[in-house]
Amino acid sequence: MNQDKNLDPARRHWLYAAVAAAASVGGAGLAWWKFSPKPFDDEAVAALWQLSFDTPAGGRLAMRDLQGRPLLINFWATWCPPCIEELPLLDVFYKENSSKGWQILGLAVDKSGPVRDFLAKQPLAFPVALAGMDGVGLSKSLGNVNGGLPFSVVLGADGTVRNRKLGKVSLADLTLWRELK
Repeated sequence: MNQDKNLDPARRHWLYAAVAAAASVGGAGLAWWKFSPKPFDDEAVAALWQLSFDTPAGGRLAMRDLQGRPLLINFWATWCPPCIEELPLLDVFYKENSSKGWQILGLAVDKSGPVRDFLAKQPLAFPVALAGMDGVGLSKSLGNVNGGLPFSVVLGADGTVRNRKLGKVSLADLTLWRELK
């Protein structure tokens, strides 16, 4: 005997709504836990400043050259649609705030050819370096446990992590971060 048929329609509606709400809250909580940046090791941040990367133009970029000023590191790839969508916003932020000391570094978790091709079509004012697949490991050491892209890390002028975000950056994020120097 199906007890659900014995409920009046109004009670059945509220029962279904309560079950759906509980499932939604549970799913949102699980997603928040799974995708929020996790703790990072201070040693990983110290090691970051010792790294250097190839650039798409064939040069080298040493992280130590970026110390002493606020820095937003954005892990991205040419094959990542949300990464590509946020790059123009990051470029505008850089153009508006570089004179105020802000730096941005795009670390491409990608191969040099696709990055060069992309930058030829959509040049960026801020520097881009090639992290390759090692960039996934680097982003994980900075709290991106799942290795998802895009992933952004904001470092203060003192070199400490001020904020991190997994997912596409918004104007609200950049407005908040600009004050974190």
